[in-house]
Amino acid sequence: MARFVLSLHTPPSDHDTSQRIIKFANACLSQGHTIDAIFLYQQGVYHASTHFDLASDELQISALWQALSSQNINLMLCVTAAEKRGLDTSNTGVFSVAGLAEFAMLVSDADKWVQFK
Repeated sequence: MARFVLSLHTPPSDHDTSQRIIKFANACLSQGHTIDAIFLYQQGVYHASTHFDLASDELQISALWQALSSQNINLMLCVTAAEKRGLDTSNTGVFSVAGLAEFAMLVSDADKWVQFK
């Protein structure tokens, strides 16, 4: 089975891309593959923000992230991208804070890196 690293580059308001990465991750896991990490980068870091409130009829992406986290997937937040966008990196919920060097090492060890933009 393959080892994947996924990266998300779009904000939570891009529901299509958010749904695609979650569905892709779940499909990988159901087929026996491993996801070493999901890395939030660029506008994707807003997924870790605690400062947005979604209407009840919108995709509740935070619950989907929580579900992936409960499956022991390493959810990572780019510290530089987060700080540039004013996010509080000491309060990131299910996401751990990491740098691009750590992400690059994970990608170099994985079989596949898939970007969601």
